[in-house]
Amino acid sequence: MSRRGTLTRERVIAAAAAVADRSGLAGVSMRSVGGELGVEGMSLYHHVSSKDALLDALAEWAIAKIDLPPPDAPWREAMETRARSARAVFVAHPWSIAMIESRPAPSAALLTHHDRVLGWLFAAGFTAPLATLAFSTVDAFVYGFALSETNLPFQPNPGAEADFAATVSPDPGAYPNLSRSLTELLSSGDYTYPSEFDNGLTLILDAIQAQLDATRVA
Repeated sequence: MSRRGTLTRERVIAAAAAVADRSGLAGVSMRSVGGELGVEGMSLYHHVSSKDALLDALAEWAIAKIDLPPPDAPWREAMETRARSARAVFVAHPWSIAMIESRPAPSAALLTHHDRVLGWLFAAGFTAPLATLAFSTVDAFVYGFALSETNLPFQPNPGAEADFAATVSPDPGAYPNLSRSLTELLSSGDYTYPSEFDNGLTLILDAIQAQLDATRVA
């Protein structure tokens, strides 16, 4: 069987993701994806109708990688699982951070994803305004944290933050608050930037729970 004959839509999309991982979305073209597969770019039109269709498929590929607990999962457990999975996807595939929500026509995968999230919240007694606020707040945190994490000037690992702080070495006289913060954070040797994700997520979910409790009292 010829190399072209083995092409499938799934292989094309996976190859596009590999190109995007290596070169960013700007590097994704029919020609570059064809090169990834060892075929002419024109061969891809048997599986995707255009570059825009390929980008739509990439967005759907990324959203499908985020774990979605079952519809009857408790809201907080489900939101935690989804948030951690989304962060992992965004860090592994940085191009997906801006990609998933930006396509002109939302995919069925994205609509299903949103519907599932709202379902957890409605089942727990959230009103539509509070569910929307909870959804958007958690997502803003996840997207923002992942964006920061993928653009750190060092590779997060034990000791990396301290090494970077030593390199920057802010003058305590000029920047007393920054100097104090870094000293207190790094003095134990245990602090890592990625660890702040779970702490921040807990803080947000606690606040959402308090809002939910308040609506029940009212």
